[in-house]
Amino acid sequence: MAGIVVVFDFDKTIIDVDSDNWVVDELGATDLFNQLLPTMPWNSLMDRMMKELHSQGKTIDDIADVLKRVPIHPRAVPAIKSAHALGCDLKIVSDANLFFIETILKHLGLEDCFSEINTNPSFVDEEGRLRIFPHHDFTSSSHGCSLCPPNMCKSMVIKRIQASISTEKLIYLGDGSGDFCPSSKLGAGDYVMPRKNFPLWDLICRNPNLIKAEIHEWTDGEELELVLLHLIKKISEENNPNNNSAAAQLIPVECKFETMAAQVLPQALPVPH
Repeated sequence: MAGIVVVFDFDKTIIDVDSDNWVVDELGATDLFNQLLPTMPWNSLMDRMMKELHSQGKTIDDIADVLKRVPIHPRAVPAIKSAHALGCDLKIVSDANLFFIETILKHLGLEDCFSEINTNPSFVDEEGRLRIFPHHDFTSSSHGCSLCPPNMCKSMVIKRIQASISTEKLIYLGDGSGDFCPSSKLGAGDYVMPRKNFPLWDLICRNPNLIKAEIHEWTDGEELELVLLHLIKKISEENNPNNNSAAAQLIPVECKFETMAAQVLPQALPVPH
């Protein structure tokens, strides 16, 4: 089903937790993490935490084993596999890191479903320590966005994706405050799927006039699957009104989702910096 690009955040969207916190907590380094958190950017802190864990004898296999236990809703994986099987171009834009994401995707059998993973680079050095670096090198220059963390403005990735497509529709799924900036760059023919009662949803509710895309909320993996496949079916029918697409076979007739009406949301407020 050409014509649909689906962009996923990773933490608390595909998986149900923050992968950084999950690894730190499961390997017993929470206190040190909290102690160092006020002293440096999050991305730099995660690289530091990998150094500390390595010095304590934790191996890259220990980290991978923790990642393979990460909580995920049972319907999230079928949702992704269905969207991929229908021909959608799936991409990830995440402030996690490449090793964490690739390890989890491979464990879940999803590594071949995504055409791009846009995230903070990471690699295992010659000592066996995981190194984590910023997606944007903020030590040499700023990305210029006051809404986003210094190491990554997801809008920069979204703008590149938009420049590479012509008539394709974008569906963006996310949960965090870092997903608001890219959501605000979507067009009137696109769709944003904020996770209800998470920071992205809160920001959209407070600033509806900054969002041009159609808004469809979700709460868990089951709703993510139903809403996402509903939107794929809707776009497919709009693109091919006389074609009984495969998407139609995946969506029960009774599954209907209401778009959040911008006019009933609270008055737009400035986005906190």
